[in-house]
Amino acid sequence: MILACHGISKSFGENVIVTEGSFHIEDHEKAALVGPNGAGKTTLFKMIVGELSSDAGEIILTKGKTLGYLAQHQDMVSGSTIYEEVKLAKADIIAMEAQLRSIECELKHLKGDALTARLETYHRLTAAFERENGYAYESEITGVLKGLGFREEDFSKPVSTLSGGQKTRVSLGKLLLTKPDILLLDEPTNHLDLNSIAWLETYLLNYSGAVLIVSHDRYFLDRVVTKILEIELGSLMTYMGNYSAYAEKKRRLREAKLKEYLNQQQEIKHHEAVIEKLRSFNREKSIKRAESREKMLEKIKPVEKPVEMNTEIHLNLEPSRQSGNDVLTVEALGKSFPNQVLFQNVSFEIKRGEHIAIIGDNGTGKTTLLKILNQVLFADTGAFTLGANVEIGYYDQEHHVLHMDKTIFDEISDDYPELTNTKIRNMLAAFLFTGDDVFKRIGDLSGGERGRVSLAKLMLSRANFLILDEPTNHLDISSKEILEKALNDYTGTLLYVSHDRYFINQTATRILDLVNHTFVNYIGNYDYYLEKRDELTAAYAGREETISSSVEVVSEAKLSWQEQKEAQARERKRLNELKKTEECITGLEERDAEIDGLMMQEEVFTNSLRCQELANEKAAIAAKLEELYERWEELGT
Repeated sequence: MILACHGISKSFGENVIVTEGSFHIEDHEKAALVGPNGAGKTTLFKMIVGELSSDAGEIILTKGKTLGYLAQHQDMVSGSTIYEEVKLAKADIIAMEAQLRSIECELKHLKGDALTARLETYHRLTAAFERENGYAYESEITGVLKGLGFREEDFSKPVSTLSGGQKTRVSLGKLLLTKPDILLLDEPTNHLDLNSIAWLETYLLNYSGAVLIVSHDRYFLDRVVTKILEIELGSLMTYMGNYSAYAEKKRRLREAKLKEYLNQQQEIKHHEAVIEKLRSFNREKSIKRAESREKMLEKIKPVEKPVEMNTEIHLNLEPSRQSGNDVLTVEALGKSFPNQVLFQNVSFEIKRGEHIAIIGDNGTGKTTLLKILNQVLFADTGAFTLGANVEIGYYDQEHHVLHMDKTIFDEISDDYPELTNTKIRNMLAAFLFTGDDVFKRIGDLSGGERGRVSLAKLMLSRANFLILDEPTNHLDISSKEILEKALNDYTGTLLYVSHDRYFINQTATRILDLVNHTFVNYIGNYDYYLEKRDELTAAYAGREETISSSVEVVSEAKLSWQEQKEAQARERKRLNELKKTEECITGLEERDAEIDGLMMQEEVFTNSLRCQELANEKAAIAAKLEELYERWEELGT
């Protein structure tokens, strides 16, 4: 055991975070801390690292063990470059290397016992240096930075010029390289693209120490952890297994508890009805029996009703009218910024009812594309066309569609003046804005709160084409699940950018992967994408080549989205034809065997006419089989 919490309690006034919570983390164990937003996950982390004190209980870190903590928000102040900042994690190894170089210089001038003693020190330090993988620390730094999505040309960027998300990635890289005995990571995937998240998964799975993670990324939790700690309504529960196992166990437990509660309520009502009936007889014997029943009733230990969490948004998306079949046509679209090509010659179509996810590395232009489609930005080349009766509803992760100086109430009422005050308040309550909360300024809200306002406006728009940029950002798991259900029930068309792989898997019918400045099309969900990624990327995106100094970057592949779609359609046709051919071959072979059996029967082989018919059929089967075998070989290659 490396970390133990025994009977810890923490409150802020009337807000109870945890009451007598206990858990432990074993050496090398990978665990997650989950719970709704505001449940106290970050508070618990701060108590473990000593930034906050607990009201009661104790937190024990095994003696001699080290702890590393990645906070959700970083305020890194540094005059160093990215590489120099991360290199600080290897300060001990660098100091050891400097000491070795110093001793090497000393050895030239020593003799006798002094030389022997210094050589012993040198050999001891060399052994320690090798144990710490000192000869490879620079390549280790490079590997971690690249894994977290930094390019080599980024290494020299000053930390002071980085965004908050980039600083968080630098802090994460620095922390991973220090290799503490237990890692505490608060939302480590928030600012990572899909490739970086996959890299981090592999890194943590192979990490020799223990890991405790706060994350809303269900796909990530399924891959990495083997224990779930749940904090909810002040209680702390432990579940063995990954997130999916936890969700199923929790569902079953809740159902069992609700059933137990309902059965007990039924039993209590029965007792009360009998008592009332006995008392109505108003006889000595019946009154005594009623009193006996009352004593039995008092002894029943009440089962608590499972608490309904009142922290879930209520989302119902429904278009006001149906669009035409052709929703969006994009032709040869291109966009560049100085010294950076985002995408070029991009073409694709979207049909009514499709749910399409756009994925790709950070900085490839996914959000830019959505802004172009919403006319927030303009393309350099190409054009796009909206179909008949298409009405766009736009969810912007930066919430530019919101007015920072307005209150929440005014934001809704100004855009939808036909709504009464009561309707506006009821709708906002569905998004967890109640009482005086509705009069908060948009500019004073957190990112999660602004996201909820944007979702509320989206629901009211009743658009038939939703364009969403990172819609699950700042949502807890239960809210994500509600959004997933709403989108799956949505009869309109959906185009969104997301890094949430679980969300993509649940909601997407098609994926567009922005790679090497072009789109690769996958007709399926995220699991299908993983299965076909390497094959289709090699076929349709190739490798990028620089053909001029700064801007003119193109990919080897020139295939349009339509050509990709046609290629995939041809592949599906081939597989279908192969299956049909195999079925025909099986049927004919069975009939051939059946004829052999018939010709062994006396009533058949004594009937020359019947024998001739069967012989002719058998010859036709043989000829057809020969043809089918050839076709099968062609289709199988």
